[in-house]
Amino acid sequence: MDISPSEKAKELGLEFPPAPQPAGVYRPVLVVDKFLYVSGQAPMQIDGTLMQGRVGDNVDMEFGKLAARQTALTMLSTIQTHFGSLDKIKRVVKVLGMVNCTPDFIRQPYVINGFSELLAELWGREYGIGVRSAVGMMLPDGIPVEIEAVFELH
Repeated sequence: MDISPSEKAKELGLEFPPAPQPAGVYRPVLVVDKFLYVSGQAPMQIDGTLMQGRVGDNVDMEFGKLAARQTALTMLSTIQTHFGSLDKIKRVVKVLGMVNCTPDFIRQPYVINGFSELLAELWGREYGIGVRSAVGMMLPDGIPVEIEAVFELH
């Protein structure tokens, strides 16, 4: 990759929301060996509020995809705040995307693409796309998506 993730973020004009404080007994990030584990993140807006909605109920899948992209920005903010530079990350290893949706909604992978596409933009297709699961479930606080991830470090 010719450009670092932090330089690419500036080039794309990305605006990061504030990193959320833990809402329970857990660490926002944890480094084990050469891996950075990031706890589940929600779509935090620039003003510090959470996006709300249930896909297939009061929001559509395009809103869900946008919320997943915003969750990526929240995760990147959490990484920068609690770990340091995005440039210390070599690659995305694993993503678990959870979509708050109705039982008949079946496009969870499409929604979580909002997250994955942004990471692929920052780290490139080779290093920005890892293994992934996208599932539907009930989520706390009325949020439309929650996503956790594992990254390999340089």
